[in-house]
Amino acid sequence: MRNKNKTVHISTQFYPPDHVPTETDRIQNNKKTIYIFTQFYPPDYAPTGQLIEELIHSLGPRERKIQIFAGQPSYAHNQNVSARVEQVNGVNIRRTNSTKLWGDRIRGKSINGILFCISALIYGIRSLKKEDSLILTTAPPFLSIVGYILNYLLGIFYFCIIYDVYPDVAVKLEAVSKNSWLVKIWDNLNQKIWNRSKGIIVLSNSMKDQILSKHPKLEDKISVIHSWADPEWIRSIDKSENWFAQKHKLVDKFTVLYSGNLGRCHDIDTIMRSAYQLKERLFQFVFIGGGAGVEYCMNLIKLWQLKNCILLPYQEKKNIPYSLTAGDLSLVSIKAGMEGVIAPSKFYSALASGRPIAAICPKNSYLCQIINQARCGRVFENGDSDGLSQFIQELAIDPQLGKRMGQAGRNHLIQNYTPAIIAREYAKVLELDN
Repeated sequence: MRNKNKTVHISTQFYPPDHVPTETDRIQNNKKTIYIFTQFYPPDYAPTGQLIEELIHSLGPRERKIQIFAGQPSYAHNQNVSARVEQVNGVNIRRTNSTKLWGDRIRGKSINGILFCISALIYGIRSLKKEDSLILTTAPPFLSIVGYILNYLLGIFYFCIIYDVYPDVAVKLEAVSKNSWLVKIWDNLNQKIWNRSKGIIVLSNSMKDQILSKHPKLEDKISVIHSWADPEWIRSIDKSENWFAQKHKLVDKFTVLYSGNLGRCHDIDTIMRSAYQLKERLFQFVFIGGGAGVEYCMNLIKLWQLKNCILLPYQEKKNIPYSLTAGDLSLVSIKAGMEGVIAPSKFYSALASGRPIAAICPKNSYLCQIINQARCGRVFENGDSDGLSQFIQELAIDPQLGKRMGQAGRNHLIQNYTPAIIAREYAKVLELDN
């Protein structure tokens, strides 16, 4: 009787109190369900949640229902709490409160991540059926262990979407030694979790190579699917017609724009040294976002007396098409040694903006291949601030060069990385219509 009551509760939880279930409702309720577990989901502006929301929207109506299990907002504009159960744009969302207990940067995030995993496991045991399937992100990094346990207990098929490769990120950042017991245990767990999964999705060939270097037997399980951006939402807007550029007095200055997370995995030094080299010229560097590197940038701006730098917070989603097109050059960076463990999603939004791109990254980065193929910008090795400064001046002297590169990048995105194109790849790998 208890299981029967629980099924009724789940099948009717999004109906109004006076709703009388119809035959259509009963058919819908009997459909198999795709569950997606991710700690961050809008209104959070963390990239993982934004990508999942856009992916679901792009997939459109499927043969299976989709149910999100997420945490409470941690990175939202003026919103700290969302309803525990809600339906947004036709997507069923259930949230836990466990991600809001501690605010300490590293230790707090780790504890909150563990608590979210425990909540997700309990929810999965109570809600998932054997015929359902599960998609897990790397938010938090160890969330995929929940899929492994649910598969062992219930026979649930699960897929892993890897946005960042752990523990490799922590090792590259020297937060932990590659020979530590934690890394060895984590690598062994990854081997078991990924072997048991139905499939693994990574964001670049470099990321696939990074995983295969440790786990070569996973070759047949890994699919490379790039991130995306919507060229219908992010359009190439002239600065003279852009209210964001006007508001921040960027219209008459050649503007170098960095938009997104300023994290430990990104090369900030090369950009800041270029800003220093050009501080006496009519150039403006604009940083939009947050992360561990913001305070570092602030300190360098003060120390080097850089009047050509502006730091702005993350923008509300409705403002992003204007903030991304307020610059004349878009920057994307990957810190030396981080190639293969991260893949910045901001790159695809930069392509959509119709602006040339300067990528600061290791020479073996997948960004090099795309930029060279699309002819949409230049690539600079980490530390090459001289080359970056020269490219900025070249674009300022020849605006038509920037326009050609920007349009080429946008065309390349439209041909390869739109939501519709990428959604078809996800639908195939995740077997969403089976």
